[in-house]
Amino acid sequence: MSSAKLPYSSLRDKKRLIFEGSLDLAQNVDFFLDKIASHKHLNAFIAVSSDCQNQANLIQEKIKNGNAGKLAGAVIAIKDVLSIKNINLTCASKILGDFIPLYTATAVQKLIDEDAIIIGKTNCDEFAMGSSNENSAFGSVLNPLNTEFVPGGSSGGSAAAVAAGLCDVSLGTDTGGSIRQPAAFCGIYGLKPTYSAVSRYGLTAFASSFDSIGPFATNLQDLFDVFDIIKGEDKKDSTSTSNTPVSNEINTKKIKIGIPADIISNDIQPEIRESFENFVLKLEKNGVEIVKISLPNFKYAIAAYYVLTTAEASSNLSRFDGARYGFRSKEVENLSDMFVKSRSEGFGAEVKRRIMLGTYVLSSGYYDAYYTKAQKIRRLIQQDFMNCFKEVDFILTPTTPTTAFKIGEKTENPVEMYLSDIFTTPQNLAGLPALSFPTGADQNNLPIGLQLTSNHFEESKIHNFLNSLTI
Repeated sequence: MSSAKLPYSSLRDKKRLIFEGSLDLAQNVDFFLDKIASHKHLNAFIAVSSDCQNQANLIQEKIKNGNAGKLAGAVIAIKDVLSIKNINLTCASKILGDFIPLYTATAVQKLIDEDAIIIGKTNCDEFAMGSSNENSAFGSVLNPLNTEFVPGGSSGGSAAAVAAGLCDVSLGTDTGGSIRQPAAFCGIYGLKPTYSAVSRYGLTAFASSFDSIGPFATNLQDLFDVFDIIKGEDKKDSTSTSNTPVSNEINTKKIKIGIPADIISNDIQPEIRESFENFVLKLEKNGVEIVKISLPNFKYAIAAYYVLTTAEASSNLSRFDGARYGFRSKEVENLSDMFVKSRSEGFGAEVKRRIMLGTYVLSSGYYDAYYTKAQKIRRLIQQDFMNCFKEVDFILTPTTPTTAFKIGEKTENPVEMYLSDIFTTPQNLAGLPALSFPTGADQNNLPIGLQLTSNHFEESKIHNFLNSLTI
């Protein structure tokens, strides 16, 4: 495994080679560990597993005995907002300190049960709050394609790890685009599943009614092989569901794709618009019918999203108070002082900004003016999507209005940073599945991503459709 290139193209190909005996799993893990070490400057990992070689040996033995799982030998990185028993959980925040969880997130446990190897915990924006991975207490993650640029956020470490070849696949979380935007910036595939399709048990909550766990991969097959493992009902999460129907073969000549022309505006980077238009032409050559649709409340999505998610964050993050676990300020005079100083010193600037905004919109006198109105907008946005899906199978948009921006470029302007999620937040408001896929690059060779959105629980329909295209 001294070669810089892996001898397999997908997880299925890898498993075949391992079973044939032509790929040694321990050497494969060594390859990834060496590559992580040589790419330490990317800052993609917060921690690397000390047990992955032992995992490799145990799984190799199971393969010999013929009782290995579906993901036998897959090397997977996990965003550090997902709990793994007896491994430090930081959420990229100082306030969690040396917190060691006593349980493993259901999505991660399902991977382990199918004999995947967990190679480490990836860096992210603190408590998954950010669009650039510059808000981590462990420092910024760099885009492996050009280290002067951000990898996207909040799951930037997971995206960078896959794009740089530091693992086979990774898990991230998506509250308003935190899988799809980094996937677009790093030139890989990223899936945000239907809300409730994947159990949130063991996920440190940012905004509970928005958060979704999903995979990153360099190809569609790996992406959906992992999704098929992590999806499904979980008794530990009352919001999870087993309602994940499998779609049949796709006939592109019967597919209708909606284009919301009113939101493909002049604010989009010209190269992204050109890539979008070229892809539409390719769809038409495949016999796909293009339908103009309208999403009239799309323009309110960012405002509604930040009102609702900050309100939920204010509530969810109240548990981090310096009293029960994690960081505690040392110079305190009384209990109240301990709460204030621990949170002031433990949380980063972006997290404090969102807690304050969320507390404000939930406060007496402002609840109806902001929070209630935002909930009404959320319902209208969902209804807009449902109306469109009566006419079309999918909705196509760019994933982001620009390609990756330079590190530090938007840190002084939070509103401009928030607008980078303009095409991804509506799906979280409506609980819909969406997939970002690469379609080219700009003049700086930075990737361009487009996004397909489908109706609830139609992830496999997206997969089958993209697989059916001749492009």
